Amino acid sequence: MSNGDDDPADASEEADAADDGGDAGEQTETAAPTLPDDATEESLNEYLDEIAERLEVAETEADLDDVEALLDDAETGIEEADLPEPDEDDEDADDPRGDLEDRVAELRDGVADARGPYGEDVVDAVEAASGTVADTEWTEAGHDDAAAAVASFVGEAADAVDDAAPDAIGEADEDPEALLDEAADGEEPAAAEPIPVDQLTAALDAVAAAVAEAGFDADEDADAIAALLAATDDLEAALDDAEEWDDLETHEQLRAQGYYDVLGHYKDFPVEWAALKEHEAQGNVDMILLALDSLQSEFMERHCLEAFERMGKRGKTEASVEEVLGRAEKRDRPAIRILGKMAAEEATDTLVEYVDEDSNPQLQKAVFKALGEIGAPEAVQPLANQLDPDGDTDELVRPHAARALGLIGDTRAVDPLADALEAHPSDDVRAAAGWALRQIGTREALEAVAEYADERSFVVSTEGEKAERALDEAEPAPTA
Repeated sequence: MSNGDDDPADASEEADAADDGGDAGEQTETAAPTLPDDATEESLNEYLDEIAERLEVAETEADLDDVEALLDDAETGIEEADLPEPDEDDEDADDPRGDLEDRVAELRDGVADARGPYGEDVVDAVEAASGTVADTEWTEAGHDDAAAAVASFVGEAADAVDDAAPDAIGEADEDPEALLDEAADGEEPAAAEPIPVDQLTAALDAVAAAVAEAGFDADEDADAIAALLAATDDLEAALDDAEEWDDLETHEQLRAQGYYDVLGHYKDFPVEWAALKEHEAQGNVDMILLALDSLQSEFMERHCLEAFERMGKRGKTEASVEEVLGRAEKRDRPAIRILGKMAAEEATDTLVEYVDEDSNPQLQKAVFKALGEIGAPEAVQPLANQLDPDGDTDELVRPHAARALGLIGDTRAVDPLADALEAHPSDDVRAAAGWALRQIGTREALEAVAEYADERSFVVSTEGEKAERALDEAEPAPTA
């Protein structure tokens, strides 16, 4: 009630102001907090309380920018404030400055959480999905499900982009929906071939490019960004559900890849071994490699490698040499033997590196024989060096070096082999040198061996006698 002192006009103006809510809302806006002049722990905490309230009601990126600026001021105020320092000798002592700095850091995290989402977040999510599609080994059913998920996402994303930025897809390099239509080649879904992975990833990359082209604003295009992120969440969930090869048990993977198809019925145990023997007989190198890669047991690994060793050159393919050579590079002797049986010239450089492994005679034996079977001319000199009686090579290994030179058959080996035959103290080495010279088979090589036909050592004289017969057979028959 009025006491008669109020001016009726003033009262009317106050009522109008209350009804209008102030001048365009400016008079009701909460004033920004100001950094206290007398910065104490209490006043700075009150200042941070006000900043926290502004963060809670912030609705736009501009609001959040204002909060960030206030936090910058708070950080400066805390730095410059004369606050008590904690007692270094007391771990439980109060640390006002540290506590205030922690509050600022926490509020900054809150600002970061409140920002966005942005168009860049959509681009990142789509590119991540594209990477998943490209890098995952899908089963046939999984590929179909992944393709369906991509097609569904591309349709939803294209609609969302068109609604918010109608020119974005047109101005991008590729139309994502057109890419999928092109891959399907206009066929009915039941007749269409599966869409290749590179086409699926191209469509996703085109969506990402269109979103980037749209230049979405976090405030003005919030609905479009939210719709696109929801669609990418659905895509990610669908890709997670699509079946990968890693989801299958090993025997399921092998069955899906036709490993067991060679068996009329599973009569032997284990069936994987029975199938392996059939694949060896049929020369199915890829299936043996599949078993070697998939069946992680020492039993099957040994039998797979033995299959390759028995197959020899018949088992040599680019893939099998790569697999076995990888094992040989770890000084695996069974793998080295296989490379020899395959006559894998690709292994020469690796094997030559092992010729001087004097501390590992068993490795040297396997390497020498493999180089001989490969017929590697690059190995002639390194092998010839192993015949030196003053070298560090084990005496039991030298005969294998001589035999390897004979298998290679290079005439450069004639002189070092003849020297070994003449002067080496070991009869085993001399006999091996004689054998090697006979394998080389030139007249010079045979004559060098024939000289020892009457040698006291039986193993050496045997080689000499065989060389004499070879020379006699090579003589032209006398004319009548």
